[in-house]
Amino acid sequence: MTITRRNLLAGAGAGAIAMAAPLRSAWAQSKAEFSYKYANNLPLTHPMNIRAKEMADAILAETNGRVEIRIFPSSQLGSDTDMLSQVRNGGVEFFTLSGLILATLVPASSITGIGFAFKDYNEVWKALDGDLGAHVRKEIGKANLVAMDKIWDNGFRQITSSTKPIQTADDLKGFKIRVPVSPLWTSMFKAFDSAPASINFNEVYSALQTKIVDGQENPLAIIDTAKLNEVQKYCSITNHMWDGFWFLANKRAWEKLPENLRSIVAKNINAAGMKERADVESMNAGLQKGLTEKGMVFNNTTPDSFRDRLRQGGFYSEWKGKLGDEAWTMLERYSGKLA
Repeated sequence: MTITRRNLLAGAGAGAIAMAAPLRSAWAQSKAEFSYKYANNLPLTHPMNIRAKEMADAILAETNGRVEIRIFPSSQLGSDTDMLSQVRNGGVEFFTLSGLILATLVPASSITGIGFAFKDYNEVWKALDGDLGAHVRKEIGKANLVAMDKIWDNGFRQITSSTKPIQTADDLKGFKIRVPVSPLWTSMFKAFDSAPASINFNEVYSALQTKIVDGQENPLAIIDTAKLNEVQKYCSITNHMWDGFWFLANKRAWEKLPENLRSIVAKNINAAGMKERADVESMNAGLQKGLTEKGMVFNNTTPDSFRDRLRQGGFYSEWKGKLGDEAWTMLERYSGKLA
């Protein structure tokens, strides 16, 4: 199945109905042996939720109705930090979270989002499906969480503004920008002499609308599906960091599943993640035209001034020290020399 903006939006209504009510199937009359909740912070129209619905249907069918996964999108169960607490204590069994926000619990997960590290998807997937991803999953396991093998895509991030386009690193000086609740984001924008404000995603639109901040940064797919273009005029293609979603499971709930069921669930989650990766890359590639038609003004940038400013400000040296030589060497195997 190829996801386009048209069939994403066309399927949104059906998806809303399907996710708001219990999954309907041949086993709907009997309660599933394992009924698990999966929470995320993205709108129904995002590829994550479309692929998650397909995934849940496939798991229900292949387990003969024994495993039901109920999907709670759009931060229905709370903010990112709320839901991270819930997946740790078992309030929800599954949760997808940016590694950069997960870093408040698992510092090693920050490494996937080091500023201007990856130049393209080829470098990203080699690293994340290779030894760097394995290193992060191992560290996540130490926090009594289980990370699935395939990280889902959130895309390369771009900076939007209501006041001015961002052309070079100098344009970020004093700029009031929303960042996720993550030490890495705060550290990076402080290195640019910006004024970063940590705000959970479910509060971003109102923070922009009320001018608490002048800008934010997200992949184009989220800028579009969250309608941030309604409260932002400019979008600068900075590709300043790549971001992905670790598909996390509560360890106790995961280990309650018999091994054969775990295998079915993991297989389908990872397969859905691979499809979502292709969806997001394709969707981001076509969104600039659509957002331009909605009134956003785009400009391109080059990474040189931004990367130089991060070096001069000690950002790379700081994070190499925090993440350790072993992990940093893995990163630079794919990104090239940073620090």
